[in-house]
Amino acid sequence: MAAVIKKNYLTKERYDEIVVEIAKLKSEGRKVVAERLRHAKDLGDLSENSEYQEAREDQTRLEVHIEELEELLRNSSLIKLETGGVTVRIGTRVKLKKGNATVQYTVVGSNEAKPLSGLISNESPIGQAVLGKKVGDIIKVKAPSGIVEYHVVEIG
Repeated sequence: MAAVIKKNYLTKERYDEIVVEIAKLKSEGRKVVAERLRHAKDLGDLSENSEYQEAREDQTRLEVHIEELEELLRNSSLIKLETGGVTVRIGTRVKLKKGNATVQYTVVGSNEAKPLSGLISNESPIGQAVLGKKVGDIIKVKAPSGIVEYHVVEIG
């Protein structure tokens, strides 16, 4: 059975940040690890050389991280942060009312979610519940304390 490839949603800004991070890891990161390996090899016997073993482990972690970031970009779709619109989509700002309290979120991909900053993942309970909704709709979200009801009061 083939693995299911998860689609990642990224803003252009986050996509560009990851591209820069990959370039830095491939140039500076690899250079630092190569220098550590060269230094450790100069110390002699590699079989009992802990500095060499640590440098090799760091090299493996670096290469795995680069591959993970490249995979993230390969399986990503760029989203545009939108204002206005009729329904909530990824990239949309939405204002919700719960009782007398009003909260505002922007629905983003899981790689950019920062709930305390108002950026919620499309995979979060609220993010999933609000997608496709319109002003006036009521959403119900399962929370540890029970079902929480929100009213969509504004989109954009």
